[in-house]
Amino acid sequence: MSWSKALRASLLTGMLLGTGAILGACSFSPVYSGTLASQPSLNLAYAKPTSRLEQVVYQELSLRLGESTSEMAPLASVTVSSSAGDMMATATANPAKAVRVTVTAKLTITPRDGADAKPIVFTRTATAQYTRNGQVLADNAAADEAAERAAKSAAESLRLAVLASLSRK
Repeated sequence: MSWSKALRASLLTGMLLGTGAILGACSFSPVYSGTLASQPSLNLAYAKPTSRLEQVVYQELSLRLGESTSEMAPLASVTVSSSAGDMMATATANPAKAVRVTVTAKLTITPRDGADAKPIVFTRTATAQYTRNGQVLADNAAADEAAERAAKSAAESLRLAVLASLSRK
């Protein structure tokens, strides 16, 4: 009996040490990590926004990717379009209706350093929802807020796409 207890204890200890050594050799890190995530400043120059949603996207990108006033910095220009539609297809007596806002943002990064590099283009779509209830002021405020939420989500998706494309180079 004493050999079986000692054997079991030895096997258990060996398995625990082996598992610890195997897991210790692995490395776990987020997908968007490394030098680009710790110092993501790309120092881009941004075009002037032509709408409130473009302004939201430009602000998010400049905050996360950095901003430059240099004439040689790559120029980032964004075009944003939005649409909204009811989420229910049936008529109801309930005045509150769910609405989905879809924002599509297209980011073009054009090099301005004199090289013949092609512009890099990214397109991302994001959605946000709100409820309209027939009160015009509240409905308009909710629609604007939902569009801005969707624009921020699209900007975050664009930022990640830029970082992912740079990490592949």
